[in-house]
Amino acid sequence: MSAATYQLKTTAPSIRKRLFQVPGLWVGGGLIFTFVFCAIFAGVISPYGPDERDGKNEPPSSAHWLGTDTNEKDVLTRVIYGSRLSLIASITSISCAVVVGVGLGILAGYRGGRTDMFIMRLIDIWLSFPSLLIAFLVIAAMRPGWTAVILAVALINVPVFARQIRAEMLSLKHAAYVEAAIAAGASPWYLVWFVFLPAVSGTIWVLATLGLGHAILEVAGLSFLGIAGDPSNAEWGSMLVEAKGELHVTIWPALAPGIAISLTILGFNLFGDGLRELLNRRTRSF
Repeated sequence: MSAATYQLKTTAPSIRKRLFQVPGLWVGGGLIFTFVFCAIFAGVISPYGPDERDGKNEPPSSAHWLGTDTNEKDVLTRVIYGSRLSLIASITSISCAVVVGVGLGILAGYRGGRTDMFIMRLIDIWLSFPSLLIAFLVIAAMRPGWTAVILAVALINVPVFARQIRAEMLSLKHAAYVEAAIAAGASPWYLVWFVFLPAVSGTIWVLATLGLGHAILEVAGLSFLGIAGDPSNAEWGSMLVEAKGELHVTIWPALAPGIAISLTILGFNLFGDGLRELLNRRTRSF
């Protein structure tokens, strides 16, 4: 038996043991999987089409499990289809925030000096703007639509990644193996791709997962304010806009997307916390 095979067999039980000791990872992952599954297979599992009409403000029944809204559309179907836009917009915005924020954090931490000071002062100014003001500035430069929503949410989350990655880089660049790589003549690009990014990848995954929970809420909030454009789209924030005027008649069109938003945020938060705990346990075990 090779040394690699032996090490794999001896470490596999400990990995499984750590996984089962983090229940939040499983619960959060289950919730995330449910909504991702609904987003991918919405056309298969939804009982009606997203714009199909069948009775106005009907209560929950065997035909409409969550009732219908003021536009005669099935609420459950709209919630299922709404997961598509909400998740796509959130994942896209956080991906953009990761690219920009991690790049700024690595650059500031590695170069130090005036570069670090300039980037950090820029981030401080960035953080001084309220989230809504950033969104309104984006709308002033663009027109309402999902592109504006994605860009606004990305800009709101960039400082989170930049500051955290920069803090890790300040200690990482003085590590013995980094100094050895520099002494061996490693180029900056080699250090970034093969030294720094692998070292901070765990932090990036945790921040991205937790950031997705915030992004879901931010996307829904901006959509609720009308920044997403067409309010007739099947999206959770837009559904809340349509339902707010009919709360005195029925609560289901507002309650269903609200619960979907809450459960999705809970799923990402639990998964992010569980992932952080799992990585901390793995670090302590070495």
